[in-house]
Amino acid sequence: MKRNMTEWVDGLLASPERMALPIVTYPGADLTGAKIMDLISNGQVQFECVQALCAKYPSAAAITIMDLSAEAETFGSPVKFSDHEAPTVTAPIIKGMEGIRALPRARPGLKRTMAYLEAARLCAKHITDRPTFGGVIGPFSLAGRLFDVTQIMVEVRRHPKMVHMLLSKCTEYILEYIRAFKTVGAHGVVMAEPTAGLLSPAMSKTFAYNYIRYMVDQVQDENFIVVLHNCGPATKQVSGMLGTNSRVLHFGNAVDMLDILPQVPPHVVACGNIDPSNVMRMGTPRLVREKVSELLFRTYTHRNFMLSTGCDVPPGTPQGNLEAFYATLADYNRTRGNT
Repeated sequence: MKRNMTEWVDGLLASPERMALPIVTYPGADLTGAKIMDLISNGQVQFECVQALCAKYPSAAAITIMDLSAEAETFGSPVKFSDHEAPTVTAPIIKGMEGIRALPRARPGLKRTMAYLEAARLCAKHITDRPTFGGVIGPFSLAGRLFDVTQIMVEVRRHPKMVHMLLSKCTEYILEYIRAFKTVGAHGVVMAEPTAGLLSPAMSKTFAYNYIRYMVDQVQDENFIVVLHNCGPATKQVSGMLGTNSRVLHFGNAVDMLDILPQVPPHVVACGNIDPSNVMRMGTPRLVREKVSELLFRTYTHRNFMLSTGCDVPPGTPQGNLEAFYATLADYNRTRGNT
């Protein structure tokens, strides 16, 4: 069903209570008994996990898996799979200009992207009390996986035209993938562009955010938005991220939100940034409560702040830690958030 996403964002900003939008999908497997391999390859199984999470936790949106290997796999990248960890690209497939020219045309719906589109379709159809977001990778992060992250950081200076050629192909594919999510009924996508955090502020605009701005301008409207995620050291890149015209920016635990929030205008939501690994996955409920409470009180004066995790919460994260995350938010809203 259609949902006015402009009103959704405005509602978050106007809410007297703090809201939460953690990037959580994998822990849904513990609620349904699913295996990680089934979760990443079967849209129905993934939907059931998201649905179970939404039934238990009051997240501001339903989010399908953030998988930074799925798009690269459709181009032919080798991927490592595990029953205990998220899939990862294991090797580059491009060397030089000739490799970029020979890169095959990838299309959404190939490999595991079909499962992710199906999961988003089912979520949008059956989870009607909140919007559904699909997950896509950003163009520079995809290029880094196809070419090798270390090497592409060298080539942006040595052979920028070559990098732009690769980025154009990546952008063409990602834009088509976003449109596919829009077609199946999703209300937006979370675009993960962590590798851009390794660039200088000027280079991040040139090699990442200008391309993202182009895609945002093509797909974003009152019924569909792009949430831009950068879990890298993005403190000096906020201006570039704002330049993409995304109304929701998502930051990782590599930054201090009090360095970020003064840079974000009040009409833009800034999400972050509880450590998904050391706190959510490896910590105790007590540690989760301490970190969430500290973050909420430190950001109290910034009404455009929304509580989240710094990145996607890994498989194996205890449900008790997720319960502590939301319970602490509820306590905060009762004791301080409405005053």
